[in-house]
Amino acid sequence: MSSIVRGARARARIEVTAAIKEEARRQLASEGAAKLSLRAVARELGMVSSALYRYFPSRDDLLTALIIDAYDSLGEAAETAHAAVADAAPVERWVTVGEAVRGWALAHPQEYALVYGSPVPGYSAPQTTVPAAARVGLLLIGIVRDAHSGHALEVPLLTDELVPEAVRLGADLAPDLPPGAVAALVAAWAQLFGLVGFELFGQFNRVVEDREPFFRYAVTRLARDVGLR
Repeated sequence: MSSIVRGARARARIEVTAAIKEEARRQLASEGAAKLSLRAVARELGMVSSALYRYFPSRDDLLTALIIDAYDSLGEAAETAHAAVADAAPVERWVTVGEAVRGWALAHPQEYALVYGSPVPGYSAPQTTVPAAARVGLLLIGIVRDAHSGHALEVPLLTDELVPEAVRLGADLAPDLPPGAVAALVAAWAQLFGLVGFELFGQFNRVVEDREPFFRYAVTRLARDVGLR
């Protein structure tokens, strides 16, 4: 087989894979992840089911690909925004990453719901999703790490009952950081996505009206809770 033929087949596979994912995202928006169906995707694309299975052997394989794409898209948005302020103070860098997460979520609500919304019944995300899912968290860890090395981190205090868990978290996520900082960082990471989820899924309706400055205020408070100064 010539390299030209192999190249043409590779391009065709990329194009078909992209079309399958695009139709699957459309179905996510209209039906939700729980109702995603390979047969329905194949029907909308004018494909027989057996042909689609050569690209994604099961619904779970397609979901996994969509989840990785969503996490990577979010991670890229956060990393690009952070790169523009990489030399700024830690609090500004933290807030910039938070605002990038919010901006991406508002622009991609279905994809955000896929990765941070309700679990899909019968689906368990495999380990292959972890590297993409970790991109935003690693950015935040890097900001805290730089603050710590630059003496711009006030390490939060721990209660006695939390020390063992904080030590375990530190060993798993950032062994070079004080356990108190890691525990506070994990709490702030969860609250960041909670803030975004509240806005995206309607919990702020009739509560918070001017949401952009409120979000900036809340994320700045999270930076202070982590100990960034």
